[in-house]
Amino acid sequence: MPVSTELVDSHIAVVTVDFPPVNAVPVAGWFAIADAVRTAPTDLGARVVVLRAEGRGFNAGVDIKEMQRSVGFTALLEANRGCHAAFKAIYECATPVIAAVNGFCLGGGVGLVGNCDSVVASDDAYFGVPEVDRGALGAATHLSRLVPQHLMRTMYYTSRTITAQRLFDFGSVVEVVPREELDAAALALAREIAAKDPRVIRAAKEALNGIDPVDVNTSYRFEQGFTFELNLAGVADEHRDEFVRTGENLTA
Repeated sequence: MPVSTELVDSHIAVVTVDFPPVNAVPVAGWFAIADAVRTAPTDLGARVVVLRAEGRGFNAGVDIKEMQRSVGFTALLEANRGCHAAFKAIYECATPVIAAVNGFCLGGGVGLVGNCDSVVASDDAYFGVPEVDRGALGAATHLSRLVPQHLMRTMYYTSRTITAQRLFDFGSVVEVVPREELDAAALALAREIAAKDPRVIRAAKEALNGIDPVDVNTSYRFEQGFTFELNLAGVADEHRDEFVRTGENLTA
């Protein structure tokens, strides 16, 4: 299954995303991620959720080629809704969510990670929001949770990326490890949290969300409105067509 869940140690739900070749996630995939994260505490009794990926990188954003194969704005609208649902499910998950990031984490991947409670990354991991190169906007809300404000703006305007090590220096990545140690590091952190009283941890998650200075759900929806404007103006189609024409297969 492209999105699967495994229960580890009875209390840790490991959600794995696997959309070869680069984890560019189709519309259905975003809703599947949302469902897996949302139901893990209720259906599986998970005290912690670990979000990870198979393959070359953690996430290459939305599946642009799927979008360009569609007619009209249906795929765009569904991708917007799917991303919003996935990001929201992570943020509002009753239990902490830990991201285990390998390789590239781009676009919608930053949306996922930015709403997680903790981030562990491999030493080859890097993060970026190349939306402006695709004629779109989005995930600045989540990038701003990983880097300082002025760096976020520079990264957004230029589509530059940033390494896991630099995010570790900022304090937004809790640990950077060799790729072969990534899953073990994420599980070690998950076990540390899962060992606490789950009633207290769930209360802590709700309390921490309550004191956030930005409403991430509303903020992201505001960003998406500008993406739709760019689509109505025909700008986004130009950039996505170029992306498909040149055969780029990574920075989606």
